[in-house]
Amino acid sequence: MYWGIGALGAALVAGMAYRKQSLSLSGMTAAILMGTVYFGAAQGAWFWFGLLLLFFISSSILSKVKAERKHELEKSYAKTGRRDAGQVFANGGAGMAACLGYAIWPDPFWAYFVLGTLAAVTADTWATELGGLSRRQPRSLLTWRPVPAGTSGGVSLLGSGAALLGALMIGGAGWLLLAWPEWESWAVWLGLGETVSGWVGSLGQFAGGSREGSIALPMGLSLGQWLLIGGTSGFVGAYVDSLLGATVQRMYRCPVCDKQVEVEAHCGKPTLPDRGLVWMNNDAVNILSALAAGLIAAGLGLWLG
Repeated sequence: MYWGIGALGAALVAGMAYRKQSLSLSGMTAAILMGTVYFGAAQGAWFWFGLLLLFFISSSILSKVKAERKHELEKSYAKTGRRDAGQVFANGGAGMAACLGYAIWPDPFWAYFVLGTLAAVTADTWATELGGLSRRQPRSLLTWRPVPAGTSGGVSLLGSGAALLGALMIGGAGWLLLAWPEWESWAVWLGLGETVSGWVGSLGQFAGGSREGSIALPMGLSLGQWLLIGGTSGFVGAYVDSLLGATVQRMYRCPVCDKQVEVEAHCGKPTLPDRGLVWMNNDAVNILSALAAGLIAAGLGLWLG
């Protein structure tokens, strides 16, 4: 049942995203598969699917903010605001594998790991979407010298602040999604009445999924601890992404404007290899930074728990 519900919900969200041009056709297909696994493997526990949904919706909204100002920058990016299958799996694939790991071996490790990976990709996406609007020139993470906007490995105060906020949002959402047994008591405390309180309690039980799906989830951490886990892992993960982008990511040089870019064609001309490992494209950078953040979150969570 949970796999079917997951597939239906994922298809609905991905279909709307495709219509809004936030996903390509391959991206929509990948998103349906991913959403199905996030919900089905966890037997309906909303912690997993809810975090994925929050990342996707917030990132899609931010990609539309002042899109005309970011259009020129996107010409230098290997990936744009319309995500393809590679980008979908690069952002959520590590978490999807962790959901399957949880289904096979229920352990709090997987929940912390998923939260860390999604905190990192959220932080990185928010930094890219909002940092690109900064009026101040970004600086190289390696040399701290000013670099052109859109340069891989460039950071800004606005982008860093956005990264931290995105990571904290995922951490706070993790706590909220795990607090479902308390939803009914909160409603009573707020004086919402027995009918509304009962409905809220039922919604909370639905959010928890089956007993088997929630039995190994970490329920005992405070909001502050979840913010620490999400904020730290996500922010560090975003900076790992920037560090990889500044050092080993495959980059090209445009022969027309002499700009360093991620794409193989720029200004209407083929670009020339400039630096980096051949296989280290933008998707590989995202996967590695998400894995690093997941391990950081798991370490923090197990230590605090």
